[in-house]
Parts: sequence; structure tokens; C-alpha cells
Amino acid sequence: MDTLLLARLQFATTTSIHFLFVVVTLGLVTLLVGMQTAWVLTGNPKWERLTRYWGQLYVINYVLGIATGIVMEFQFGLNWSGLSRYVGNVFGAPLAIETLVAFFLESTFLGMWIFGWHRLGKGVHLALLWGVAITAYASAFWIMVANSWLQNPVGYEVRDGIAHLTDFGALLTNPSLGMAFGHVVSAAVLVGGMLMAAVSAWHLIRRTPDFVLFRTSLRIGLVTSAFAITMVQGFGFAQFGPVGAVQPTKFGQGPEGQALIAEWTARFGPGDYTPPVLANVGLGFMILIGFTLGCVWFLLPLLFRDWIIRLRFPLWLVLLALPLPFVAVILGWIAREVGRQPWVAYGLLPTEQAVSPVGAPVMLTSLIGFSLLLGTLAVTNWVLLARHAARGAADPALGRPPSPPNESAHPEPALV
Repeated sequence: MDTLLLARLQFATTTSIHFLFVVVTLGLVTLLVGMQTAWVLTGNPKWERLTRYWGQLYVINYVLGIATGIVMEFQFGLNWSGLSRYVGNVFGAPLAIETLVAFFLESTFLGMWIFGWHRLGKGVHLALLWGVAITAYASAFWIMVANSWLQNPVGYEVRDGIAHLTDFGALLTNPSLGMAFGHVVSAAVLVGGMLMAAVSAWHLIRRTPDFVLFRTSLRIGLVTSAFAITMVQGFGFAQFGPVGAVQPTKFGQGPEGQALIAEWTARFGPGDYTPPVLANVGLGFMILIGFTLGCVWFLLPLLFRDWIIRLRFPLWLVLLALPLPFVAVILGWIAREVGRQPWVAYGLLPTEQAVSPVGAPVMLTSLIGFSLLLGTLAVTNWVLLARHAARGAADPALGRPPSPPNESAHPEPALV
């Protein structure tokens, strides 16, 4: 078997699975910040219960998502040593910032938030969650900075066959960055909103006792999803201009693309420099799903009429629509990444020169091992999420008040 194909399949599999964890994390933490802020400002216990319930699901997803992210780090050194060697001085800078400044801080804030219930003041505890959210978005930003450089290498020079960073500011002003970051973030908020709405719809279909509580979270999820899908569509279509300018071969072969292919042929030799058809297929289905999810605006009457909620049919629509945003984010990633082929760094480093010089059997073994590991983590995550979501919001483990001391364990001495 082809080592390059196996390496690409492995990266596609593990990255797709990890990305599903990421969008849930970004989406839920945004909603958690709003709910806990409402609790601190109003003192309404409803918001505390919602924060604890959805916070518990967020923590489960976050913990297992970390394990999937570790695999991503291994792959750059194991499977893509050519990438690390040639562009590591540039590509590694935003990744290092993401790890040290964003991820470490995010994990620290989250740990303090989890164990800070009933130990810290409400204001301090809320500030920790804001810190988690801000650093989560910062982490996503630096990842997109690194990815955008692969899409459109800027601010570098090649010396002795190695790319060196010469202009850090160019990384932050990359034309491939702004709209793509907005698109990813709004897609994550859409996933979080649809997840909240779907779980709430399930509880309302089952007529759970907490009707008012899940009606509130259903409304939050639907409103969030409605605004988020509008932003997703806006940022998505806005990318066609910048992408066409910096990657003229991605969505067709106009005069600019043909001239670029002729230049590459002169530099790298004859070859197929057009992206696989899979990129456009993924793009087409993603756009179709995006327009379908735009119909969430028609479900907003659920916000105002309890009798509509009790009909159940609209709730089933919300519940059955849950897989759509997850499918859409994977298709969007396919369109962005596959559309860059046959390059790892567009126009700079061909994919075949980036793969590690290992045999196909070794690559196949790692593909099977990593796929089984991440698949197990993904299944475990969704089983735990479903189990804890089904238990309802009566008394979530997260934020549960400490039990009073057991007086029977320390009986008073009998009086003689």
C-alpha cells in the first residue's frame, strides 16, 4: 500500500474525530458563560441548575477531547517529519503559542472552576469560566493562524532549504485567516446551540418534570442556533473572495490558476496540481446542509407558545436535526484541507515530500491503532454524554453542595 495515502487517511481520521470534540467545547462554553453570568446577576437558581447540568456535559467532552488532541501532536513527528523539518520554524510558532498561552491557561482555569464550586465567591468563580472561554477562543485562533499559513504561506523566507519566519505580523493579517476563523467559531456556536436544543427537546418529548427548565434551555439553543447559522453562512460565502485570490486552483482553473500550474510545473516538474473532486463534493453538501439548518428560524415560534411545544412534532424536528451541524463541520474541513492538495504548504511543500520515510506496514499499523483509539474515545464520549444528559438536571454531580458531616460517624460520648 502507498505510505502517503495511509498517512493522509490517518491524519484525516484523527483530525476529523478531534474536530468534533473541539466544536462541542467551543459551543458549550459560550452558552455556559451566558448562563452562569445570568445566575450571578439575577440570583435565580434556575440559571445555577442549567449551568451545572450543561457544565457537566462540557467537562466530559473536554476531558476526552484532550486525549484525542494528544494524538494530533504525535502525528506531526511520526508521519510528517518532512513538514516539521521544512516549515517547523514558521508553522511551530503559532502552535507553541496555542499550547503555552492558550491551552495551559484554559486547563488551569477549568480545573479551578470545576473544584471551585462553593469554595470561591460567585464573582471569582464566574471570572474563571470567562477565562476558560477566552482562552478556548484564543486556542482556536492560534490553530487557525497555523492552518491559514499552510493555506497561504506568508511572512517567511527559505534559507538553506528551510523556511524561516521573517514577519510575525503577516501571520496575523493572512487573507486566509479572518473569515475562516469567524466561520469556524460560528460553526462551533451552532453545534453548541443545536446540541442544547436537541437534548432539551428530548426531555420535553419525554415529559420530564423539569418542563420549565428545559423549555428555557430549548429557547436558548434555538436562538443561538438561528443567529449562528446566519453567521456561518455569511463568513462561509465571504471566504470565496480571499480563497480565490490566494488559492486560484482550489475551485477551478481560471487564467490565474493555469498560470500558477505552469509555474509549478517548471519548479517541481510535471504532475497533477488540481485538487481532488472530493473537495468540491464536500463543499456542495456543506452548503446544502447550511441552507437546511437555516430553517431553524421557522422553529422560533417554539419560544413563545407552550402548546406548540406540547405538540412534540417540532421537537422531533429539532432532535433529528442534531447530526447535521456535525456532518457540516467535517465536510467544511474536507473542503478546506483537500482543496489545498497536492500541497501541505500551498505552492511551497508538496505533500509527498512532507511524509516521513517509513514503510507502509508501519504506517498501516499506526493508522489502525490511532483510529481504534480515537474511535473508542469518541464512542465513550457520546455514551457518557447521552447517559448524563438523560439523567436530567435534578441534581448534577458538578457543583453539588458538599454533604454535611455525618454525626453518626462521630457520636458524642455517653453521659454517665
